[in-house]
Amino acid sequence: MPKLSATAPVIHPNAEIVNTTFGAYCEVGQGARIANSSFDDYAYCDRFADIANTSVGKFANIAAMTRIGPTDHPMAQPAQHHFLYRSSYYWDDAADDAAFFAHRASRCTSLGADCWIGHGAIIKPEVSVGIGAVVAAGAVVTKDVSPFMIVAGVPATPIRARFTEAQQAALLAMAWWDWDHARLRAGLDDFRSLPIDTFIAKYRP
Repeated sequence: MPKLSATAPVIHPNAEIVNTTFGAYCEVGQGARIANSSFDDYAYCDRFADIANTSVGKFANIAAMTRIGPTDHPMAQPAQHHFLYRSSYYWDDAADDAAFFAHRASRCTSLGADCWIGHGAIIKPEVSVGIGAVVAAGAVVTKDVSPFMIVAGVPATPIRARFTEAQQAALLAMAWWDWDHARLRAGLDDFRSLPIDTFIAKYRP
């Protein structure tokens, strides 16, 4: 495993990256496909993740085989096939439908800091997943997910919050995901071992 870097993402073999930016300590798994997206510091995706038109927040955890911001087809037209918008693939004298591709790219998905997207989950375009939220394996997310909420199912529905409302408010005020690298290292043992209320009491702003 290559050591993660503050200056360049670790890109594993056969990943396809198009028009995407990366912050510090990012990683893209083997065979992943990333297009028109941004990864903020410490965000990563595992093997064969397929991510398009998405803002990926700091410390986002994206499992293998996920599909985030999947592109759509023109369902209101008589046909849904590629020939409508990738027309140059089929005829020398036909141009691709630039307006259709622009519309696709405008339908952005947003993943909050430290969210966890489970194996095989699908998150539809124009959906926001909140800070610290959890999307269960195999879920299909069609609506926004609140911070620190666990959702599961098809379509995904809320199961429970990870923390109480008071704990959530304290964590949002603390915003540990904005700490610098040295401060994260200094608090590492506390992240690992302290109960949530003890951690909040120690680091509350």
